[in-house]
Amino acid sequence: MIVYVDLIFFMNFVIDGVLLLATGWTRKIKMKGWRIAAGAGIGALYVIMMLFPETSILFTFIFKFIFSVFMILVSFGFGQIQRFFRTLGVFYLVNFVAAGGILGIHYLLLSSGDVMNGIWYTHTGGLSFHVKLSMGFVLIALLLVVWFYLRVTRTSQRQMEVSQWITDLRIQLDEVEFTCKGLIDTGNRLYDPLTNMPVMVVEVGLLHDYLPEVWIKRIQNAEVEQIFMELDKVDFKGQERIRLVPFRGINKGGQFMLAIKPDQVMVRNNEQWITTNKVLVGMDGGKLSSDGAYQAILHPKLIEIET
Repeated sequence: MIVYVDLIFFMNFVIDGVLLLATGWTRKIKMKGWRIAAGAGIGALYVIMMLFPETSILFTFIFKFIFSVFMILVSFGFGQIQRFFRTLGVFYLVNFVAAGGILGIHYLLLSSGDVMNGIWYTHTGGLSFHVKLSMGFVLIALLLVVWFYLRVTRTSQRQMEVSQWITDLRIQLDEVEFTCKGLIDTGNRLYDPLTNMPVMVVEVGLLHDYLPEVWIKRIQNAEVEQIFMELDKVDFKGQERIRLVPFRGINKGGQFMLAIKPDQVMVRNNEQWITTNKVLVGMDGGKLSSDGAYQAILHPKLIEIET
């Protein structure tokens, strides 16, 4: 049997490089190309040793673990011991996900007849599976699995980061109380220029039980100015609460946002509720969160002031 050592080395070098890169991206480690290449080279060299019977002792669990530790050490350095073993754990996780994903794609593409032809009984009564994968298939499947893994991981990380700034919110307007989730946006610097009150923003649909339906549609269609032109045509008892707040939208120049003065706003800050009426509630016609995690964007001043 002819064995192409250079091809085996190159393939495993690429595979190990992809897995190390995925590990670094997951751990948000600043990587250096030469270190990743060196770590991948160690992993590929380890596979080449499998071709020599004299080195069979290297394929016991303890030596496999030592080689993986050496790969991580060369690729990312040591740093703190806790950081190092977390990186090592992520490396194993990426490997398990990649291996499982590749096998999953392989069996997904097989017909039932192909699957049955690859199964046979062992002398102990168990089942054995024959897996035959081409190099091209492994590389393509690996890239797909790692790409999907990174997408899911990054999305989960972003959700966890955002969730730390999401809190409970209550808005009181006359006898009506509205409750929702709000995102504390430390970059929110929107103030009413006349009263210098901070302005929080909510999805206008949240206030559908309080606002006239025609106003909600105007806001959703970005026709806020029309509301002021039609104030005398709409029977709304809270007209004295209405404000028009100027703001600068992204790539849209100067705009106006319809805002309302609440009786009070309550924001949960850890285990306590902060109550204030020194705030305006601006209304947005769209969705503030694509996944519905929150329906309001809070001004950071809301967790600092209390009345």
